[in-house]
Amino acid sequence: MANLTRDFFIGLSNSRFLNKSAQKWGFRFGAEKFVAGTDIDSVTRTIREMNARGISCTVDNLGEFVSEKAEAESAKQRILQMLDRIHEENLDCHISVKLTQLGLDIDRAFCLQNMEDILTRAAAYGIFINIDMEDYTHFHATIEVLKTLLETYQNVGTVIQAYLRNAEAVMDELKDVRLRIVKGAYKESETAAFQSKAEIDRNYVKLVKKRLLGEAYTSIATHDHHIIRELEAFIEENQIPHSRFEFQMLYGFRQEMQYELAKKYHFTTYMPFGNDWFGYYMRRLAERPQNVNLIVKDALYTKDNKLKKEPLLTAALTASLFMLWRRKRKR
Repeated sequence: MANLTRDFFIGLSNSRFLNKSAQKWGFRFGAEKFVAGTDIDSVTRTIREMNARGISCTVDNLGEFVSEKAEAESAKQRILQMLDRIHEENLDCHISVKLTQLGLDIDRAFCLQNMEDILTRAAAYGIFINIDMEDYTHFHATIEVLKTLLETYQNVGTVIQAYLRNAEAVMDELKDVRLRIVKGAYKESETAAFQSKAEIDRNYVKLVKKRLLGEAYTSIATHDHHIIRELEAFIEENQIPHSRFEFQMLYGFRQEMQYELAKKYHFTTYMPFGNDWFGYYMRRLAERPQNVNLIVKDALYTKDNKLKKEPLLTAALTASLFMLWRRKRKR
């Protein structure tokens, strides 16, 4: 049942129609709890609040399914503006980017130029840029772009997804590069990825421990408190310098644990912003299906827990998501 629920939400996240439509809806289904703002001004306020608690941030200008150069250029400009804001206000923040948003599916040379423009300005400000890893169809292209950029820039790194069978080999290739280690949030084939939670968790812990014994900086990105406790014990037992790693979680998830960890270690919150929220949020629901109750609450109740006067429209919208997904699966 858990796998079916996960597949359902990943299926929704991959719908170009729903992603485009959601940009017109505004935040729905409780997404505002996990997306830090709609624009640079609103996300800046949230960054300041987190910084005041001793928490660093990495911001992600949300956007997927970019198929036009004008869209990619617009995304690049927003990222450059965000870099300017971080620098001007001396925010404790770096930026995470997705290569498909910057034109990877359009033209690799175009995407590479966009990344060079971003990295050049980020380097002038002393800001790190992390390249998010997307689905496996983009894996090899992402690694190739990263390696090209590393020939010129030192302020760039990427993500290793522990559910991939080749994760350790690629991580070893990038042993001197700053990396974020995650479990993985896309549905991949059994050939490419481990399928069971036990296998993924086991590989995740293995990869993080191996990285911690090396010299490069590692972002330990997980909400799993059992894994966190095991890694804390490993860090203490092996006297790993705290300057070599940080813990990282998504904005809006396990907030109290974030505050707790920030008192002991360097801590970063991954903070998405923008109107293109649907794909990101559906993948978060795929990871934590218990958050589905947020969808039901948003469809039927106001913020002060009163039944909406006309809940049928939003409830019908929720039901339509299920119907669209089922129709897509039958094709």
